[in-house]
Amino acid sequence: MSAQPSPCINPQQQQQTEQEKVYQWINELANPDTRETALLELSKKRETDLAPMLWNSFGTACALLQEIVSIYPSIMPPTLTAHQSNRVCNALALLQCVASHPETRTAFLQAQIPLYLYPFLSTTSKARSFEYLRLTSLGVIGALVKTDEQEVITFLLTTEIVPLCLSIMDSGSDLSKTVATFIIQKILLDESGLSYICQTYERFSHVAITLGKMVIHLAKEPDARLLKHVVRCYLRLSDNTRARKALGQCLPDQLRDGTFSLCLQDDKSTKLWLQMLIKNLDIGATQQQADPRQIGMSPLGS
Repeated sequence: MSAQPSPCINPQQQQQTEQEKVYQWINELANPDTRETALLELSKKRETDLAPMLWNSFGTACALLQEIVSIYPSIMPPTLTAHQSNRVCNALALLQCVASHPETRTAFLQAQIPLYLYPFLSTTSKARSFEYLRLTSLGVIGALVKTDEQEVITFLLTTEIVPLCLSIMDSGSDLSKTVATFIIQKILLDESGLSYICQTYERFSHVAITLGKMVIHLAKEPDARLLKHVVRCYLRLSDNTRARKALGQCLPDQLRDGTFSLCLQDDKSTKLWLQMLIKNLDIGATQQQADPRQIGMSPLGS
C-alpha cells in the first residue's frame, strides 16, 4: 500500500514554516542572483510585521534602492521594458509596506527614500511599463499621506511632490490622476499644506488651473472616484479666505450647472461637498471683488 498522506499540518507549524520562508527571501535580497525571485515572493506578502523585518535586516534597504537606481538609465531615453518595470515595481511594493508601517515610517522619511521615486513620477511616456511604474510610485507616496501624520506632510512640502502630482493630474491615466489627486487632497487637508498652496498666487493658480482642466475632462468622461477627490480639493481650498475669493472667479461652470448630477446621484458625500463649496463661494462673492493677484497672496519667501 502506498503511504497515507500525513495529517494536516498544525497551524502553528505552518505559520512557522511561512515565517522561515520570509526570512529566507529577505536574506536572498542581498544576492543579485536570487533577488528577483525574492522580490516577487515578498511582494505577495503583506504581513503586519514584514516592514520592520525588511527595514532592520542588514542590507535590505540598500538592495531595494539598488533595484530602483538600476533602471534610471532606462528612463531617458525611455527604453524601460515590461520585465524591468515589473521587477522594480515589486521593490516599490516592499517600500510601500515600509512607508505604511508606524514602526518604520519615520526612519523611511529620515532616509529621504521617497526622493528616489521622483524620477519615476517625472516620466511622461504613455507606455504601459512607465504607467505601471508611475502608479506604483504614487502608491508609496499615497501610503504615506494616508496616515494623516504631520511629519509626512512636513517632509513632502520640502520636496517637489506638489508639481509632480499636478503634472500627472494634467496628463496621466485616470488611475494615476486619481492617486495623484488624492495625494494633493491629503496635503491640502493639512493646515500647513493649505497654507503652502495658498502662500503665493503662482502655487494656487497652478493647482486651480490643473483642477479646472480635470473638471472639463470629467465632464466629457465622468469618473465618480476622481471627481470626488477633485471636489474635495476645491472645497478645502475654499476654506482659505484669499483662495475662496479667487475661486469665485475661476470655478468651472460644470460644477455649478448640474453637469455631474447623474455621476453623483449615488454619492451623497461628494454631493454634500459640492453644495458646501458653492455655498462658500457664494458667501465669498458678496465680498468686494478684486484681482486674485491682489488679494493678499504673498510673494514666495515673504
